[in-house]
Amino acid sequence: MVSTIYNHQMLDVIGIGLGPFNLGLAAMMEESTNIQSLFFDQKPHFEWHGGLLIEETTLQVPFLADVVTMANPKSHYSFLNYLHEQERLYKFYFLERFHIPRREYNHYCKWVSEQLSNCRFGKKVTSIEWEEEGVFRVETEDVETGECTYYYAKHIVLGIGSVPNVPKNMVGHSNERIFHSAQFLQYRERLRQAESISVVGSGQSAAEVFLELLKEQPIYNYQLDWFTRSRGFFPMEYSKLGLEHFSPDYTHYFYSLSQEKKDEQLPKQDLLYKGISPTTISEIYDLLYEHSVGGENPPVRLLAKTEVTEVVEVDTDAKLQLQCNQWELDQSFTHESEFVVAATGYKHPIPSFLRNVQSLIDWDEKGRYRVGENYQLKLTDDVANNIFIQNGEMHTHGVGAPDLGLGAYRNATIINQLANREIFRVRKRNVFQQFGVH
Repeated sequence: MVSTIYNHQMLDVIGIGLGPFNLGLAAMMEESTNIQSLFFDQKPHFEWHGGLLIEETTLQVPFLADVVTMANPKSHYSFLNYLHEQERLYKFYFLERFHIPRREYNHYCKWVSEQLSNCRFGKKVTSIEWEEEGVFRVETEDVETGECTYYYAKHIVLGIGSVPNVPKNMVGHSNERIFHSAQFLQYRERLRQAESISVVGSGQSAAEVFLELLKEQPIYNYQLDWFTRSRGFFPMEYSKLGLEHFSPDYTHYFYSLSQEKKDEQLPKQDLLYKGISPTTISEIYDLLYEHSVGGENPPVRLLAKTEVTEVVEVDTDAKLQLQCNQWELDQSFTHESEFVVAATGYKHPIPSFLRNVQSLIDWDEKGRYRVGENYQLKLTDDVANNIFIQNGEMHTHGVGAPDLGLGAYRNATIINQLANREIFRVRKRNVFQQFGVH
């Protein structure tokens, strides 16, 4: 019989999810405050996008965007101190790179998590209740044993992040044939045996998957296609003044806009965060050029402005039939492929563990959280405590919500509010340009 445990210790805050953002919050709290906290994650240990930890891929932000440095450069948990502890500081010094390997960033975060006493892995949060005494009761389940434990806290921080998004017209088929790019490394060996592979999507993940498949195509000889409904295979905006949109200054400006203007602006800013890095584009082009030397014509196709409208399974030859439409020409065609890698982005679903407190949350007309400027969900008047949000507030705070470089700033803001004093200095001016009139 599975046991139930009641932990009656009153915590100041419970964090749900341990991605980079809540990991940084846990580290900053444990190192610099006396805030009593616990953070839970259902994974057995820290792992950040494990299916895309492809060799030679790098973060799209500088190494300074670790979990603490932008709020506290003196922290023990900085990336530079990680290098020092790993005896890699001189090696990194001679590497002379601002953008670090993604695999090393993941290892760095795991290093941080293993030193923190307030992090609990292998614990799934199943429910949150609001108690009349003015506290939240959080139910967790041990992933291995099924043991249920209740914890009590004044405040909650949601840091569950996003989940892979597969379009409805691709759902319902066997994931043996269609899978999200987040699972790429898990399926890599199977793809090497394929006759044909199609990548669908336009962002960095699609480009990285396509590049890896392109590198191995001369060895395994599969047909390789890349479809995107975007207007082209365009680079992400990476000019220095453009990058200033990922600053506290722009976040403050964007928050001041009406919700109508925010919803109007976000789709126009997609190349700030959805494009492909110029380096990856260059590598793809160079490889395509190399493969064409001597009149070679490998079976590779790149099609922009092309939407996959439907996917049908063809039982006779274990292939998928993709109904496609080149929307600018309004021309439809059919394409057969053995595998489809859906690099179709991520979504932010409302977690099921909020079901018992949904009535306490103020939702907008589109069913989204209403979020205060200091990242707290707007709750009903009879709830004095806070539920904070990490990387679920793009609709209110702008394109910087998922950016690693703003994680420490957001955590500093949350900690200052929890402590009711300025533990971390939050500066009002950080960039050269001025976004508002005043």
